[in-house]
Amino acid sequence: MKLGIVGLPNVGKSTLFNAITNAGAQSANYPFCTIEPNVGIVSVPDKRLDKLAEMYDPDKYTPATIEFVDIAGLVKGASKGEGLGNKFLSNIRECDAIVHVVRCFENDDIIHVEGSVDPLRDIETINLELILSDVEMIERRIDKTKKLLKADKKYQIELDFWGRVLEALNEGKCARAVDCTEEEAALLSDVALLTNKPVIYAANMSDTDFSSGIQDNARLKRVKELAAEEGAAVLPICAEIEAEISEMDKDDKEMFLSDLGLEQSGLDRLINECYSLLGLISYLTAGKQEVRAWTIKKGTKAPGAAGKIHSDFERGFIRAEVIAYDDIIACGSMVAAKEKGLVRSEGKEYVMNDGDVVLFRFNV
Repeated sequence: MKLGIVGLPNVGKSTLFNAITNAGAQSANYPFCTIEPNVGIVSVPDKRLDKLAEMYDPDKYTPATIEFVDIAGLVKGASKGEGLGNKFLSNIRECDAIVHVVRCFENDDIIHVEGSVDPLRDIETINLELILSDVEMIERRIDKTKKLLKADKKYQIELDFWGRVLEALNEGKCARAVDCTEEEAALLSDVALLTNKPVIYAANMSDTDFSSGIQDNARLKRVKELAAEEGAAVLPICAEIEAEISEMDKDDKEMFLSDLGLEQSGLDRLINECYSLLGLISYLTAGKQEVRAWTIKKGTKAPGAAGKIHSDFERGFIRAEVIAYDDIIACGSMVAAKEKGLVRSEGKEYVMNDGDVVLFRFNV
């Protein structure tokens, strides 16, 4: 999974990236500090994997990972090549989802490129550049569909749909806000539209507002209302606090979060939000050789899940030996679980569940 972190200059984007990846990306108080995108690979925390590692004492421990890309700050005119526009847009296109950092804090020492703090205006600035890029793509798609229509009238339905999408974009709406049937959604996903990518708005708040006044923050409320309209998610966060947490050891971190009334760091909450937004789950494999988490889409059947390990596993799939995570932990070992009849033999139509512990049988 590849997540692009975007935002206007000086909204706390690179500070947040540094905090959640500890990758040491440059962070400074002037526009275009980030020119080439910084990349950080983050392990997905999974206590289930930790428990299985205790049980098996494996030679190798491999959690799922997420790649975060800190993309250059955007300004008006990016869709026409202003600032670092073209590079910015191509970097977003390569990501599975967008983490859009929105400034919801006041700080006279940190210059805002627009001169004032207004999260909805900032969101509109970036969305507009993405929309303008998408308009060009949809216009090209409409031209292509019109040519197909001359040979086959069945393309009229498709042409009507692209017309609706273009109308929405011209009204300043994102493609993800367009009501679609299942067939139309499939058509939309076939075109690499920037405004159809899943988005999490990371509302970057001051440490005071975040620790004491999230519910009363007027800027956050406005961001939530907008996100609800366009089918996006919202994550209140404080990049300053995350930067502090990133420097702490495990015990201090837990104590610090407890004092704030939080169970998870911003990174953990962000990962959970991303999994939910993208419809992802994890299944687990466990043995002395390796304990590992594998990320798949909800609804994936056993052969497809096996293919995540190796294409041969999918091609030569025979069956999956599956046990629920809670069952293997309760039994204390796979041997004990088998004796109790809790290990199931599942075929090609089995739909994987989050936390399944699996051994795939295959032959090629």
